[in-house]
Amino acid sequence: MKYEEEYQLKKQKLWRPLTVGLTAMMLAAPVYAQEIQTPAMGADTSVTQTAPSQHQEENKLAPYIGKTITKQIIEGNVAVPEAEIAAALKTKPGMQFTEAGLSEDLSAIYDLGWFYDLRPEFKTVPEGVQVIYHVMENPVYQKTDVEGNTVLNKQRVASFFDLEQGKIANLKDINKCVQKLEEEYRSNGYILARVTDVHMEKDGTLKVAVNEGVVEGFKVKGNVKTKDYVVTREMKLKKGEPFNAKAARRSMQRVYNLGYFEDVNIKLNPGREPNGVEVEISVVEMNTGTFGIGAGYSNADGFVGMVSIGDKNFRGIGDKINLRWEFGGEDNKNYDFSYTRPWLDDKETSATINLYDITNEYADYNIDGDEIARYDKKRRGQEITFSRRTHNEFVSNYITIKNRDDIYKGEADGYEGDSNQYYENKFFEKNDKGEIINKSDKYESWMPETAAERRKENFGVTRSITFGRVYDSRDNIYDPHEGKRIGYSVEWAGGMGGDFDFTKWTADWRYYFRAGGESVWALNLGAGYASGDMPLSQRFTMGGSDTLRGYEDDQFRGNSMLKATLEYRFPIVKKVQGVLFTDNGYAWDKRHEDEFDMGLLKNSYGVGLRINSPLGPVKLDYGYGEDGGKFHFSFGGQF
Repeated sequence: MKYEEEYQLKKQKLWRPLTVGLTAMMLAAPVYAQEIQTPAMGADTSVTQTAPSQHQEENKLAPYIGKTITKQIIEGNVAVPEAEIAAALKTKPGMQFTEAGLSEDLSAIYDLGWFYDLRPEFKTVPEGVQVIYHVMENPVYQKTDVEGNTVLNKQRVASFFDLEQGKIANLKDINKCVQKLEEEYRSNGYILARVTDVHMEKDGTLKVAVNEGVVEGFKVKGNVKTKDYVVTREMKLKKGEPFNAKAARRSMQRVYNLGYFEDVNIKLNPGREPNGVEVEISVVEMNTGTFGIGAGYSNADGFVGMVSIGDKNFRGIGDKINLRWEFGGEDNKNYDFSYTRPWLDDKETSATINLYDITNEYADYNIDGDEIARYDKKRRGQEITFSRRTHNEFVSNYITIKNRDDIYKGEADGYEGDSNQYYENKFFEKNDKGEIINKSDKYESWMPETAAERRKENFGVTRSITFGRVYDSRDNIYDPHEGKRIGYSVEWAGGMGGDFDFTKWTADWRYYFRAGGESVWALNLGAGYASGDMPLSQRFTMGGSDTLRGYEDDQFRGNSMLKATLEYRFPIVKKVQGVLFTDNGYAWDKRHEDEFDMGLLKNSYGVGLRINSPLGPVKLDYGYGEDGGKFHFSFGGQF
């Protein structure tokens, strides 16, 4: 059998339904009326196969051509009424005998479906010619027996052959049953499955042989760096199991979502066994490594340098590694290292370790968007995450263990404000003598008296463990056009020697809907709540390019949050996408606000661009909030 077309899905079209291209022979139901045999006849005795050659046929028919048909006789029928057979004949007594008329009559009788064979006989009489039709009825149907099936059990396959027991089998009914069975296979993705043989035994057993089209193996082409097993382990198709088009489509999505390839194609090659296939996966590798260097000089720090290296397909085995190292200055030896092993075992258990010691400058804002502090903070710690897919390939569970120390390093160089004001209690006024007056009802619940004590509450060691669950059915994780991603997590801190004791619950929902062509509606909803003693750095934040455009980064902080983003994404030119969006959200601080006061929700709207650059995805947005517009520029993919 030849497979004339192939599965092909380029990354730009990854979200389109998989096109199954096979020969018409494979997809069309076979004409089983000419394949049914009976033990009495041995070999196939259909009209087509038992008919003599055209030359012999013409010689045998020559004496009768042109004569008048005087009588038509039916012999051999037992269960089928003679009247039913006679009614099917196209020629009638009194008409001239012709070769075409005979052929038409034979087909008409055969098409009734009651006979596995028939033979015409001719008898010359003075008035013309008599035509005798010898018919051989099909056996009486008793039961169905199936072989070759693995996807559907025997009872399920037999249920499609709902023939009347104790009645002679009708070939037309059997053909309809075969078509229904093959349609059942196709509708479930088993497009290679076909009934290869149907015949009846003497005892009335209908024998049905099914070939489901087994995957005999895999072949990877085009990979230079990537090991074959890195590709084949992503296959939802399995060697020795029936080929499934839906699994093939999902397999291509999984391979492309690795992020190692610009293009992924699947082709079916003929296998060694009938209807068996070899799955050929063709890939076009992309550059997965990154390297960057930088240098600078300042009077305060002197010479400083930076080196960044990474590879998301390290050594071609699918591991991911990243290292960023900054050096120079008095206290500028920053590093951030991460390593991911995506397959620890055959159950898709992954592990990620992250080590970091980074000092960065941070700016904080009040709820009006005014900068009220700028300071240096050291973030030092270790994190390790384990993840494993469940029996549902779209669902993963993960656990993260974190040890993190946030250290206040003082005001940023050149900052002219007073960072202490950020930590001062806002729920009072002072008179000319510096005495506190007009305390609000939130005064006592704010923070300790001194800035040093207040900093102590916001900086320190966090030791926590996080449990999470993610459902991800997106067709393309880099540019989704359909599917959804739903994530839930809970983080517990406390009892492990850290400075803080809190519980943090987070939920995130992302949905993607086709909007015609390559345009997409994307919806992101989020909610979070935390209780206990939680540092500033661990609180929920809203504002900036990833949450609430049109506002300052992390402008709103709190122990609870809600967010909602709706985007309409549309192509402009190759590798450039336009975005129309609206953002809504807020983070409530229970110390001085009523939790989930919906009147505090902020909203914005705007436009943006998404550029797939050689340096990675670039996001450029202009958001308009309640205080005006603001540009946002960032690297990284969209939600």
